[in-house]
Parts: sequence; C-alpha cells; structure tokens
Amino acid sequence: MELAIFSEGLLEMPAGAESDVAGRIVVADEVFAKDFNEPLIHQVITTYFAGARSGTRKQKNRSDVRGGGAKPYRQKGTGRARAGSTRSPLWRGGGVTFAAQPRSYIRKLNKKMYHGALCSIVSELIRQGRFLVVQEFTVTRPRTRDIVDRLYKLGLVNVLIVTERLEDKLWLSARNLKWVKVLSVDQLDPVSLIEYEKVLITVSGLRKFEGRLK
Repeated sequence: MELAIFSEGLLEMPAGAESDVAGRIVVADEVFAKDFNEPLIHQVITTYFAGARSGTRKQKNRSDVRGGGAKPYRQKGTGRARAGSTRSPLWRGGGVTFAAQPRSYIRKLNKKMYHGALCSIVSELIRQGRFLVVQEFTVTRPRTRDIVDRLYKLGLVNVLIVTERLEDKLWLSARNLKWVKVLSVDQLDPVSLIEYEKVLITVSGLRKFEGRLK
C-alpha cells in the first residue's frame, strides 16, 4: 500500500485533494493494513499497565501484628466467645483477614502478540486519517513557544510526534506540554499510539518502524 507524505504547509490544506500530497511512500501491507484486533489490543494494553504496577502493597495479617501471644481469657466458663489471641481479625487492633502481600503483576506477553497489536493500532489510525507522514520535523532551538505556534498553525492540538532517533531540541521543546509527546521509534508503545488524537511520524521513522515489525 501507499501512504501520503505531507509537507508542513500542505498539512494546513483540506485533506482529500491530490494537491495536498507532497509525495507518496510504499509500505508493507503486513504492517500497515492489518485488521483491527480489539481483543489482542485490550490484552496488550492491560498487560502493559499491569507491568507498570509496583506491587509493593503490604498489610499485616494476624501473624504480622505485634503481640497477641497470650490467650486473653480461659476457654470455657466466661460466657464469651472463645478467643486464642487479641490479634484475631475479629478484634480491634487485630490483623487483616485477607491481608494484601507484595507481588508481581507482570504477565507474559510474547513478541508476536506485541507486534501484532502495534500493527493493528497503526493500521486503524491510517484508516481513520489520524496517522500523518512528514518528510522531517525538526526545530532549530529548544523553545516551547516555537513548537506551540507551529503545531497550532498545523491544526495539531493532541499529537504524538515520532522520529527515527530522539532529538534533544524537539524533546525539550515539547516536554512541558501535556498534549504533545515526542518519542523515538524505539520508544513507541501501544499506549502512546492510542493516547493521542494524531500521530505525526517522519519518513525515516516510518521506515525504521516498518523494519522493526516486518
């Protein structure tokens, strides 16, 4: 399949006309024309967030709470319910019945599934017209105002910018903006792809992304 390559000036023009395309690039159908696989994407996204959990939550059960070694009163003859420890979960100051313990939330996810989700997401973005390819996207100095004016002029207010390598000046210009994120192809992940309204990727970044998933 072919993808249109836009220049910054042409991004401002209404889409749909042949004149708004600066060029075209041939890409692999196996990467950019996949069916939308919602169950796979859901599994990959939930696995991604599960792996980000610290898993350090810790509560004390009856054996962790200090004290409670002596039987509070005799077994029979008091008229009260039998008790063997003051640290029972039934007692005030006792432990938690099903106390949370530190654990790992990491789930196994093979490379084929991860790459399949990336291809599925990108293919759907292309079908929706939310995946834009530009020849290059650089800045001359690390200044937030410059990139804000530039993106507003292009009509991009919620955008993920993907380059072949992470460019320091571009990253520094956008790091204070919640609605802009700059990543290299190696840093690209499924969550970032679905988080933003538009994805702006350079030609060199597109080729590297394609080679990574083929």
